Amino acid sequence: MGKKSQYSNSVLFSGSMISLEIIFSTDGALSKMIPGYQPRSAQIEMAQTVASAIDGQQNLIAEAGTGTGKTFAYLIPAILSEKKVIISTGTKNLQDQLFNNDLPLIRKALKVPFTAALLKGRSNYLCKYRLKDAFDYIRGYSKEEAIALAKINTWAQATRIGDIAEMPDIAEGDPAWQRTTSTVDNCLGQECPNYDDCFLVKARRRAQECDLLVINHHLLCADWSIKESGFGELLPAAEIVIVDEAHQLADTASNFLGITISSKRLTDLANDTRQEYFKDATDMPALRSASEDLENDVKELRLAFGVDAKRGEWQDIINNPKIINRLDKVKTQLQSLTDQLELASVKTKGLESCFKRADDLLQQLTIILDDNSGNWIRWYETYKKTFTFSRTPLDIASDFRHFMQQYQATWIFTSATLSVAHNFDHFANSLGLTNTCNKSWDSPFDYPNQSLFYHPKGLPQPNSPNFIPDIIEFALPVLQASRGRAFFLFTSHRALKQAAEILEYQLDYPLLIQGSYPKMQLLEQFKKLGNAVLLGTSSFWEGIDVRGEALSCVIIDKLPFASPGDPVLKARLDAMTQQGRNPFFEHQLPAAITALRQGIGRLIRDVNDRGVLMICDRRLLKNSYGQLFLDSVPAMKRTRDIDDVRDFFQSQTTE
Repeated sequence: MGKKSQYSNSVLFSGSMISLEIIFSTDGALSKMIPGYQPRSAQIEMAQTVASAIDGQQNLIAEAGTGTGKTFAYLIPAILSEKKVIISTGTKNLQDQLFNNDLPLIRKALKVPFTAALLKGRSNYLCKYRLKDAFDYIRGYSKEEAIALAKINTWAQATRIGDIAEMPDIAEGDPAWQRTTSTVDNCLGQECPNYDDCFLVKARRRAQECDLLVINHHLLCADWSIKESGFGELLPAAEIVIVDEAHQLADTASNFLGITISSKRLTDLANDTRQEYFKDATDMPALRSASEDLENDVKELRLAFGVDAKRGEWQDIINNPKIINRLDKVKTQLQSLTDQLELASVKTKGLESCFKRADDLLQQLTIILDDNSGNWIRWYETYKKTFTFSRTPLDIASDFRHFMQQYQATWIFTSATLSVAHNFDHFANSLGLTNTCNKSWDSPFDYPNQSLFYHPKGLPQPNSPNFIPDIIEFALPVLQASRGRAFFLFTSHRALKQAAEILEYQLDYPLLIQGSYPKMQLLEQFKKLGNAVLLGTSSFWEGIDVRGEALSCVIIDKLPFASPGDPVLKARLDAMTQQGRNPFFEHQLPAAITALRQGIGRLIRDVNDRGVLMICDRRLLKNSYGQLFLDSVPAMKRTRDIDDVRDFFQSQTTE
């Protein structure tokens, strides 16, 4: 990383940790850059542990409670090591925070020269070829799409990076982005006329050349997938790989390493084929007919599943002759389109690209339909108008261990929630981690004085048909005492919808409901209102940071056990049972505890925050495993009396 750091030798090579203590001290480099900076012993200890792991090339699992300052605790020793570093985060928001805020601050504070780059997935970068194509193909645009495309076109003339996050006034899910960004399916690669000026290509070049690269778990898994298939690598070689929000990695990897065929991919192929037909192949009417027939057959297949959205086992499809018949028609029509595209592929690069996509889709669909190996889970999911077919690996542990060995790097896994009752086995086993150093630091927040854990008496059974109306009766006095200012978190969309219908007429405070607006817009409303109650499901259980009095209460409906009817979970549990293992205690319980810890983590985000946690699930005290949940949450004062909740909030208003 450029010239030698003034800290590097003492930090990493002589075994002394004194320089890190100075950096994180009251008069250190960070205090000069961060207003109100206060040293935290846990942060210093974590930084020293990370430095030791790097120095000794020892893989590390580092759990750091909320408020520890884990980001700086791993960034600073990694930078001072002067080694090539990859940092993988759970979300794009955290990527942007690291790259745009944290790294520039550290660079100024330490005065250490290093180059950093940010790399996202291809769908985050404007595609100049697709943008031009969108303007050439003017069929069927709505007024809103036309306005959005015009804005994107204006921005395209000025942007240097091409990251669509630069355009906040056009929502990430806007159809205009689908027309102006590329996918693995429709990217022309080196055959693209805009290849040398491609934003994605430039971002990948910067990634190869930098000292420190910030990516997300999807890209890390994409690199894994490419390496496994023998097609080289997406990411540069690294000496240190740091995985932040590491509790998400196993699920991301499992979803990524399988195969998913969606109705959208099929209809996108049909639409893109017609677009190429009108441009360059109007002498081949059979090509247009094949694309239109595929699109119609895909719609008919979706209708065969019925109107309800659902997620189910592959056996459901096998047992339904109507679905099998429609599925066979889709496969036959995809074959016909592939044949027509093969004939047309000699005309243009666009038609050649469509042919390759059709051929890949046909092969993937065949793999899903014909797989009976027992090493994969086949399942489907239907939405309002679309569907997906998936083949997911039964287990990724041994494969991930092999991937780590290919990197020959020091791996550091960190998150606020990696242990279950101070035991790391569940996390380590999910990724096949062995011979790791495991360390944990509690949150520096004063939970006994900053928070109160309320678990009322007389709660209903979780499987009671009146569960939601009943727990709302318990929750309303809490919401009155907190004067709104609450997250009400649910384990299912159905429960959220039921609660919303009841609370709409019983609540004296603004009600915000997940799905009514985009997530970030809801959060901004919540902060601005200052007395709202926000109803959310899984996406609000983690990765949300609301500091101050606007969020003073978190209510959780149930212990977040995943549905045992989920096809992927069911297959994994069955496999564990066949191996003579206990799937409940080895998988379901640890996963639920991790999810609950994430939900609880929304409550206290700052040293000045105060709040009440309410959990409405009687199993916490009535079932033997409830103690494992209680042993895994912060050391809050506990009560079963609503008067204590009122007193807690009353003391807040009188301070």
